Amino acid sequence: MASLLSSTGTGDTDTRAASAQRDRSLVWRRRLVRKLIALDLIAAVVAGFVAITARYDGGAIYLSGVDYRLLAVAVAPVWVAVLWLSGAYEARILGAGSEEFRRVANASLRLLAVFVLAGFVAKADASRTVVVGTAIGTVVMSILLRWIARKALHSQRRRGLCAHRVLVVGDLPTVRGLIVSLRRVPHAGFVVVGACVPGGLTEVPEEGVPVLGEPALAAMAAADVGADTVAVAGSGALGEGGLRRLAWSLEGSPVDLLVAPGLTEIAGPRVAIRPVDGVPLLQIDVPQFTGWRRVVKGLFDRLLAVALLVVLAVPLLLVALAVRLTSSGPAFYRQVRVSRGGREFRIWKFRTMVDGADQVSLESNDADGLLFKLHEDPRVTRLGRILRRWSIDELPQLFNVARGEMSLVGPRPPVPAEVEQYAEDVHRRLLVKPGVTGLWQVSGRSDLPWEECVRLDLHYVENWSVTFDLVIMARTVLAVIHRRGAY
Repeated sequence: MASLLSSTGTGDTDTRAASAQRDRSLVWRRRLVRKLIALDLIAAVVAGFVAITARYDGGAIYLSGVDYRLLAVAVAPVWVAVLWLSGAYEARILGAGSEEFRRVANASLRLLAVFVLAGFVAKADASRTVVVGTAIGTVVMSILLRWIARKALHSQRRRGLCAHRVLVVGDLPTVRGLIVSLRRVPHAGFVVVGACVPGGLTEVPEEGVPVLGEPALAAMAAADVGADTVAVAGSGALGEGGLRRLAWSLEGSPVDLLVAPGLTEIAGPRVAIRPVDGVPLLQIDVPQFTGWRRVVKGLFDRLLAVALLVVLAVPLLLVALAVRLTSSGPAFYRQVRVSRGGREFRIWKFRTMVDGADQVSLESNDADGLLFKLHEDPRVTRLGRILRRWSIDELPQLFNVARGEMSLVGPRPPVPAEVEQYAEDVHRRLLVKPGVTGLWQVSGRSDLPWEECVRLDLHYVENWSVTFDLVIMARTVLAVIHRRGAY
């Protein structure tokens, strides 16, 4: 009897601990929403005051007897209400992806509509400059402040804070794959606390995640460990109707249910849901490598490359002169690389090594696979280290972009010897032009292992778009500033 009481007491303690952990998860989400509301209020007030000051030089201007500045303050709660109705505070979109920013942008159009409607109803002759300036300024400020808040959230998540406690459900191979994917992006905030897999295992091999029972017991296991998210890695292990029963068992609890359909490396814009007789079928658009989007990308690349070359002409000449004066040899280094379809071209870069360095073979290598990188390469000149650290040596590749041999964004440009050793699937990197920057560069550059570099390049090849290019270019600026993986 004493043993039973002890066991029962321990079970109650564990249940209370699990409940407390889940409550903490809910608390940080509520705090995040409150912070975003405060930031959006600040954005609206600041944008309104700036628009009024710019239009009227800081003077007191009245609209129907009301000071414009009081109206600017009154706009703030309206902006928050519009954001709320637009779903910009939903927890599932906060902290990752572009959906949050898209909803904020859509809310700005609704805010502008509110301004127009209010002016029409009140018959107020408001300044169009102030109205449009306030709307544009508000959305820009809100997106900027939310981006800063997101970076702060990512920093906390990398330290194990403000994270979702995830229970992964499925058969062993799919569970392991999902665990690896979630751990690969710690800033997404998914910490795996347990798994439910068939077979009577006690731990997921190689991952160190405890197995808490069979998939059918997932709801009970989630309650036991205080998980706030159940992620199903393929519904096959749950059996027929198992996913529906799992959803029923989670009703009324603060636990989110996620399903990984097994569509790895397929971006959201290529996926659409087509319900047929109550069955949600996923339609996957095939990758597009021709057509008008390709033409738009090519024109965009060339025009922007030419514009950058004009703007950077003097700095580029100064860097070229510095290379010539600090070490013997030419200012530029040209090497044969492989472009789309296997066509070879000569890439332009500022020379960062001693002249003839490519004729010197080194046995050591800090990279794996087909990559060759050294943290401390003795062939790199003193100026070359600075150019590499800030990625200035890559700027002459704008000439290659202007000539149509490269894109601004794309896979890493390989050398012919590397291409000769490609596996069949890696050859898909050659379906698009190589880029001056790409996913590999904004995700760690030379610190990435070969397999990860290939995975990122193939992900870009399969899911490229002009919008995706703009996002990567924006991330490139941050990657250069942080200088992670540059040597």
